Amino acid sequence: MVASAQLSIFEYLNTTYDPDLEYVDGRLVERNVGKWEHARVQALLAIWFGQHETEWSIQTATELRTRVAWTRVRLPDVLLVSLEPQPDIITAPPILAIEILSEGDSYQETQIKCTDYIQMGSNAVWIINPMDRTARSWNGSSWAEATRLEVSGTPIYLELQYLWDRLNPARG
Repeated sequence: MVASAQLSIFEYLNTTYDPDLEYVDGRLVERNVGKWEHARVQALLAIWFGQHETEWSIQTATELRTRVAWTRVRLPDVLLVSLEPQPDIITAPPILAIEILSEGDSYQETQIKCTDYIQMGSNAVWIINPMDRTARSWNGSSWAEATRLEVSGTPIYLELQYLWDRLNPARG
């Protein structure tokens, strides 16, 4: 969903929005606001990766502006970067970018958005759908559904059952 008319990347990068907006080719782009399951999955992912930061030599961040191209800034729900000091706006390809579907999002439209992370050079991109308990990962040439998500060539992984077991523990 487009939120406004044309504006410069300089204006965007020097403005704060609440909630933050993405920037695509001169236009501000709204994101669907996550509800409980989206927020919960995002928190669980941050906890999971945070527990493994030293072991996997990574840092975890959520919704951090990531400049995927000269005229595009995305806000991945979760991203992993190297241990080096990081700028306020990520410009180097993340090790992993994760998008979590919200109500109103589809795999198809999110895969198009994720093309920006792939073209930027991200090692891996995952899309997680808490509503139907599925996930897809980019394997270098196509999207594949999986129950275990991995970043090729690294020890980084996630068993989706970890998320689903903790998503709504009262459901049993």
